[in-house]
Amino acid sequence: MTKPRPFKQVDVFTDTPYLGNPLAVVLDGTGLDTDDMQHFAHWTNLSETTFLLPPTPQAVAAGADYQVRIFTPAYEMPFAGHPTLGSCHAWLEAGGQPKHPEFIVQQCPVGLVRIRHNVKPLAFAAPALSRSQPNPDTLADLVAALGLNTTQVVAAQHLTNGPRHFGMLLDNVQAIENLSPQPDALRAAMLAAGISGIGVAAHHAPQTTGALIKRSNREARAFGQRAELDEPAQVERLALDQPHPLAMPPSMTVRFFFDTGVSVLEDPVTGSFNASLAQWLMADGLAPTHYVATQGSQLGRCGQVHLTQDATEQVWVGGECVTCIDGTVRL
Repeated sequence: MTKPRPFKQVDVFTDTPYLGNPLAVVLDGTGLDTDDMQHFAHWTNLSETTFLLPPTPQAVAAGADYQVRIFTPAYEMPFAGHPTLGSCHAWLEAGGQPKHPEFIVQQCPVGLVRIRHNVKPLAFAAPALSRSQPNPDTLADLVAALGLNTTQVVAAQHLTNGPRHFGMLLDNVQAIENLSPQPDALRAAMLAAGISGIGVAAHHAPQTTGALIKRSNREARAFGQRAELDEPAQVERLALDQPHPLAMPPSMTVRFFFDTGVSVLEDPVTGSFNASLAQWLMADGLAPTHYVATQGSQLGRCGQVHLTQDATEQVWVGGECVTCIDGTVRL
């Protein structure tokens, strides 16, 4: 038997309605089984729909505030970034009371995810990342299916933080803007590689930010523009103290494509991929310890993702959220 349940539709990675990545949030998923949830997620036809539940006793003992289940129109996900931030935003807006003064703890299939709420914007701790080098044939197939050539690829990695992603760092932003993916070929290459999504990224105007110093130690990594602050120690202190980057314009462009189970579509803004991308690039000295990525312009969106690494080398992924629809749904 159906009943009214509180519901919100939230735009994530934007402070302006309808310019980010939308998320449907059912704030009370109790009594719904997996089929019920999957059916509703298929009906909303959004990239993700979430259902909030009380945490399990074991998770409560570990400090969890709530449990979330995340569904695409075709399948359940162990973790995803924009559903994490959007669900947390909706939970807080609905009166949720965090147990911890700094963190909200979300239970999901990938484990317990911390979300910093004592500063703005909300930012989640990127889950543990497993990564590896692709074999040349896999890389060649994916590159061709995106309409690229291998000379444009600076680096590439398999990236798994729950979802199984594949990341490429390209040599310039224009290459990203001019992508010409072939959906059938791309889906075939993704299935063969065992991945559910593929993302590409490029730094903005690298010649204006100075040479990127390869990582010999964490303090050595920097872009020239960071030197605009008065002292190197000030840069380091701010990078460590902030749960999201210093206020700055975007310095990286990202695009991401995911398998819906039927076809491949472009995602407006992707938290989980930006998380794994930042973990990889920062660890290998290919990005600074804080930056802002922009995503979604080809879809008429203007998403911004804030990435930073703290003193423990934990990467935090932040973004603004705004509620666009607030009401009830009968489920």
